Order: sequence, then structure tokens, then C-alpha cells
Amino acid sequence: MKTKTWDLRHQLGTKQGQKALEEISTIYHAGGLVALPTETVYGLGANAQDNEAVRKIYEAKGRPSDNPLIVHIHDQSQLDAFTAPRSKEVKLLMDTFWPGPISFILPLEPGYLCERVSGGLQSIAVRMPSHPIGRAILEYTDLPIAAPSANISGRPSPTTFAHVFRDLNERVEGIVNGDQSEEGLESTVLDCTQYPFRIARPGAITADMIENILPGSVDLTAHLDTDKPIAPGMKYKHYSPETPVAMLTELNHEISSDQDWQHTLFAVPATLKQYIPKNAIYRELSSDSYDLKAANHNLYQILHELDTDDSIHQGYIYRYKTTDDSIAFLNRLEKATGNQQIGADQL
Repeated sequence: MKTKTWDLRHQLGTKQGQKALEEISTIYHAGGLVALPTETVYGLGANAQDNEAVRKIYEAKGRPSDNPLIVHIHDQSQLDAFTAPRSKEVKLLMDTFWPGPISFILPLEPGYLCERVSGGLQSIAVRMPSHPIGRAILEYTDLPIAAPSANISGRPSPTTFAHVFRDLNERVEGIVNGDQSEEGLESTVLDCTQYPFRIARPGAITADMIENILPGSVDLTAHLDTDKPIAPGMKYKHYSPETPVAMLTELNHEISSDQDWQHTLFAVPATLKQYIPKNAIYRELSSDSYDLKAANHNLYQILHELDTDDSIHQGYIYRYKTTDDSIAFLNRLEKATGNQQIGADQL
């Protein structure tokens, strides 16, 4: 199929922007797929009430059908149609963090959303994105939109229009350009089907941030059984480039430049660049070893570069120390590398 594209970065509020919103809405209502920008990663959207439209998401991505999808909304009132009444604790967290990079798993009331969107579960993950273009599309369309990451399943998630176009051109009806995603990692997924809540997938909203709003609300000891995933990214291989990549640890001395490093990419904080071989490819992951927001923002861009730049044959990405702020980054990096770790003294 021919994929239509829209560049809405400077068109919201204009006649061109209005026309684009009308076209996108028409595609969604007709059961088509349109990839849209969010502040986390780009999502591949379809009408969550349309079983055939949701089936096409799985087909376009090559995604296992028991891997549930996140439903995107623009207003909390939309939840009344397909979820059980929210507790005061859930409402407090929604009021605090929405719109923003957190999804809430809630008990699903059947009959409104199509059966396929929940992956056979009796719960549904929902979020309200903050990206202005994504929000404008959701508001204008006024549908619950199922939207997993807009990439081939298992590949690094897309944070730019180019990433989406590379994977999904001629597989979907449309792709919206909205610049690079601000956060760069998928949303935090909070399982609210029991109390204390459980973090089913880490993201930019951390356990500490949730606990600061609602002390004692997160079970920090919970271990989730991934044989039956309750949130995206729990069971299947994710985020992996085809080019070999490993985590780089113990980077506290210079790596010898004696061997040929010209086809090797090192992604490390700027403060550690001095230890990287002079003849290697360097990419700044963050300003220093504590700037996890920048690391989150840059990770998928680097993983995509490993596959799009033919001159790169091997990649090493710095492994930050484990903290509440780094859990989401490390979760994605461990999956992307198959948890392969190598110390600088081994190179």
C-alpha cells in the first residue's frame, strides 16, 4: 500500500493542519493504521474498538497476538466506557502524572473495546500522552486509540519519523512527523489491578516519584510472571539491533588504541570520552554518568544507528549504575544486548 505522510511540526492551528487532522481521523474511523508521535516513542495507532483494525497492527508489526496493547486517550472521562470505576489512589496518580509518560493497567469492562486489544486479558493498559501533536490527533479523532511502538516487533523502538518510515513504509496507511520524542523510552506501566500497585514496565515515571505522591502504594518486591504478559515488553525479545552490541562496564581507564576500532561505536557519557580509543566511533550518551534523562532520550537513536550505518560492525553502550533513575534505561539496554556485559579491561 502507499503510505501517506504528514508533517505537523509547524502546522497545528493552520488550515493545512486542520486538513491533516481530518484525513488522519478519517483513516482511523475507517479501520486504518496511522503512526503518531508521543513524548515516549512513536506509536502505531488504530481504533481500539475495531477488531480488524487492531489485527492489522499485529500484522504490520509482526507482533505476537498475546502481547497486549496500550490504549491512548485524551480525557479521563473516556475511561468510564471501558474500565471499572477508578479508586481515589488511581485518580490521584492520574491527576498528578497525566498527560505524561505513564500507563495504568485497569480492570477491563467488556463490550466497548474490541477483544483483540487486550491480548485476551481482563485488564487494559491506558495512557494519556502529553505530546502536542499526538494529543491533537487524539482529541480530534475522539476514539480510544490502541498504539504500540511503531516498529517491526523486536526491533529498537522508534523515536523519530525516519525510524518509523524505515520499518513501516508501505505497511500502514499513514505516518505523522512530530520531531524526535522527548523522553525516548516507552511509558512506565503501573499495574493497578491490585494494591499495592506493581510496576510492570519501568519508564520515566519512577517508583520514587509515585511513592512521593502516594507513600506505600508501590510493591517494590513484586516479581512478575512473564509467561503471560500483562504489559508490553515483558515476555518477548525487544529493542534489539541486528548489529552486535554489548554493555560496557568498569570504564575507569583508557582502552588501548593499538587495535583497529574504526568500525566500533562506543556510546558513553561525555565525561568518559577520554577513555575511548581515539580511532573508534564515539557517540555522546549523556553529559555525565548521572544524566539519565539524556541517556533515555538518546538510547534508541544509537541502537538504530548501529543498523543504519554500514560502517559500524560492533557497538558498546555504557552501563550506568543501578539507581531508581536508571532502572528504565537498564531494562531496555539489557534486552537490546541480551544482557551481554564486558569490562573495559577485557577489550
